[in-house]
Amino acid sequence: MVKALIIMADYGHDPTGIVNRLTLTRLICVTNPEANLPPIFLAEVAVPYQAFKDAGFHITFATETGKTPRCDSRMLEGLSQKLLGAAASVMKLYDAMVGSSEMQSPLSWTSPSFTLDNFDVVHIPGGHDKEVRQLLDSTAVQALLADYFPKTKKPGRKVISAICHGPLLLCNTKGDDGNSILYHCTTTALPAFFESSAYQGTRLFLGDYYKTYGAGSESVEASMRKAVKDPSQFKSSWIPHKPFVVEDTEYNYVSARFPPDAAKMAEMTVNLVHLVQGFKGEDESVGL
Repeated sequence: MVKALIIMADYGHDPTGIVNRLTLTRLICVTNPEANLPPIFLAEVAVPYQAFKDAGFHITFATETGKTPRCDSRMLEGLSQKLLGAAASVMKLYDAMVGSSEMQSPLSWTSPSFTLDNFDVVHIPGGHDKEVRQLLDSTAVQALLADYFPKTKKPGRKVISAICHGPLLLCNTKGDDGNSILYHCTTTALPAFFESSAYQGTRLFLGDYYKTYGAGSESVEASMRKAVKDPSQFKSSWIPHKPFVVEDTEYNYVSARFPPDAAKMAEMTVNLVHLVQGFKGEDESVGL
């Protein structure tokens, strides 16, 4: 059985990934005024979780100390939930995940015995709340990824997926050569235009919520472009309603921009895992 890990901060990840309606409207007006968008955008934690589960993967969560993770309350409660958060049907998906034994019993990624080697695929979700920096800035997680990522080099059998702010964790992780482990990779992440639009469209009532490192900080895209060998290795699209997912050609690495890409990213990740594992449908342990 394929073993999948979803690695998280204790709090703040985007649970279901509904895009702010005002921001999305502004994006549509710029990119495609006639676009018809589905009313629900599923997301960065719940969608990969469900896709992995549907594929028969054994799923494990991990947080800093093994504490059950809590997703961003702004997306789940109160007025901000009405404006920014999940529809009722999406909440069902989220509730099923939250009530699962997997999410209720996470491992600790700071435990001396914890290793990523036990997993065939590692998924890194995103989020805007500043508390996700617990994961993004963690030297412990960066050390784990510095060891794991080279094993995703083709024809290796390990896989990594990351979405939105998730690729920033990989960007911040240095390899033995002192460069980012993404130095030679083709990647995407949250586009600067999307990040700026979300921030400008909500700052009157959310302040700098959509700037994870605070107002005036460098965009995710700018950080990513600096980390790779050639800025052109960062790929993006400003079309919000059309999924945009990047699969690297040298490493088993799949990245996506933001919540509307999550379903396609999860599908491509599952397919890649099956490909590298030589999947034939047998219910047996692989990749360890």
